[in-house]
Amino acid sequence: MLVMETSEQSAPGAVAVLSHDEISAVFDIIDIPACPQAVTEALALAQRDAPDLNSLARAMAGDPGMVVAALRLANSATFGGGVPVTDIRTALIRLGIRNIVCVVIAAALRTTIKGDNPAYSENFWSRSTCVADAASRIARRQYGMSPDATYTYALFHDAGMPLMARRFPDYEQVLVQSRASGRPVIEHEMERFACSHAAAGALIARKWGLPNTVSLAVRYHHDPEVYDLPDRVLPGGTLSLIAATHMAEHILCDLQREEDLEVGDALFARAIEHFGLGEEDVEKLYTAIRA
Repeated sequence: MLVMETSEQSAPGAVAVLSHDEISAVFDIIDIPACPQAVTEALALAQRDAPDLNSLARAMAGDPGMVVAALRLANSATFGGGVPVTDIRTALIRLGIRNIVCVVIAAALRTTIKGDNPAYSENFWSRSTCVADAASRIARRQYGMSPDATYTYALFHDAGMPLMARRFPDYEQVLVQSRASGRPVIEHEMERFACSHAAAGALIARKWGLPNTVSLAVRYHHDPEVYDLPDRVLPGGTLSLIAATHMAEHILCDLQREEDLEVGDALFARAIEHFGLGEEDVEKLYTAIRA
């Protein structure tokens, strides 16, 4: 079961659960999409102890979005080896299994969760991909963190937003109001829709069978007290996913000279504190992400 919320009366070590009211609120007003069958099959194959590349290639070949994403990444500057890759099996060999999981999830999200405004959807997923890449780079520099798990979470963490944009015609106006007021978008969402993109995103992760750590991180990433929640509510490993993504979002805004309305200076400082980073460490992250 997806762990979510708890009370102070919970027994020591108890794990919180998504409340009935939260689940009802989301399902009453938003249609949570099912994970595509091809994606479910590909993820199951990719996460085996000894994945079979031939079977995985056949599973991914049935979804054009996954094929395009895999080929594009395999031929990117990060993985490109000079000779263009043109078939899915060769792309899988070049990418490696851990990166394949990220490709599968990224392709599924982009093709499954779309708003009615194509420009908004494209901008949203392009931005999410940049944040995910930056967050995974940060994770590589932190002891014990999984870059691919961080990438997956960072892609998913705001996935409820295009879902709400598809459900509510005036959702983009709410985003504008949030920027104008300087208040978190989640507050405007609750006032206008009685539902937040954090709760919707957590239910997407749950329905798609992603690890509880991802669902929890999605649920709590906008909580102003996230860095002070007890470990029984938000384990340290889950908080690290949030912290890496908080840093990635803030640094990207800074580098692109954009106002940061998602994280802000206070949560950025707490993320740095969470990892125990000094000024030189942070500057190295800026350099890596800028590159």
